[in-house]
Amino acid sequence: MSKVIRIGTRDSELALWQAKTVASLLEKNGHKTILVPVKSTGDLQLDKPLYEMGITGIFTKTLDIAMLNKQIDIAVHSMKDVPTALPIGIVQVAVLPRANTKDILIFKDNSDFLDTQEPAYIATGSLRRRAQWLHKYPADQMMELRGNVNTRMQKLEQSNWQGAIFASAGLDRIEKKPKNFTELDWMIPAPAQGAMMVVVNADNEDAIQAVSQLNDYEAEMTTHIERQFLRTLEGGCTAPIGASATYDADKEIIDFVGVLFSLDGKEKHIIEKQVPLNQWKKLGFFAAQELLENGGQQTMTKLKQELKK
Repeated sequence: MSKVIRIGTRDSELALWQAKTVASLLEKNGHKTILVPVKSTGDLQLDKPLYEMGITGIFTKTLDIAMLNKQIDIAVHSMKDVPTALPIGIVQVAVLPRANTKDILIFKDNSDFLDTQEPAYIATGSLRRRAQWLHKYPADQMMELRGNVNTRMQKLEQSNWQGAIFASAGLDRIEKKPKNFTELDWMIPAPAQGAMMVVVNADNEDAIQAVSQLNDYEAEMTTHIERQFLRTLEGGCTAPIGASATYDADKEIIDFVGVLFSLDGKEKHIIEKQVPLNQWKKLGFFAAQELLENGGQQTMTKLKQELKK
């Protein structure tokens, strides 16, 4: 392919790292690339919680428009930020090998407060993280935290908060993970957390062919399951929904866990499944249906009403 592939990306440090990674991989395969950075609405409006901003696609909308207007050929996203339904004319072509899917707590001084009964101030902009934290630590106060990784870490340093919750993968990628953190093994991650997705204009056959060579089948499979679970629950990417699918190659089985919480963390619905590899394509759907039938539907109905307020 002699034509230069124009790679659209947000202009944060993490987004640029992801776009440069894809550019490097494409160039190793003999393709020419150029980065086209843009600012998204989600990056510009830092004074409102995400759920008040009509969240669906807030970090991808600007790039979607640029792609449909043929200003860029492909776009690189943190997959957990991408709506489960892509715009007409844009297709998912590659999911790169997945990084650490876990959330971590970065703490200011030490983590001793986790072992006491004293209320702590914990920051996050995610309803999923907020609900799961409150389920485990109901006395704590949750503080709103927005912005890119560097902005959020600076806000934590300048605050009186005890800690803030981050995705491990983002900090690892830009080498910003501090020593003072603890991995939250008990917190179920966002669907597709730790995954990078590359989308392409559906009628750009050259770009589709080039990008398809980057796809990792295991990452594509596990993220499909998690996002199918999310889509079936009809939850936006900020709803208190977590999902994790892992593949055991030796046993050829998929392990899945999905959760749905109320906003205050008091209600918790969990579904766990283990299925043979040949059943992966509908695993997320069936798991979500079972969760909804066992009390989750009432919680989802209540959530939608609360998030509209």
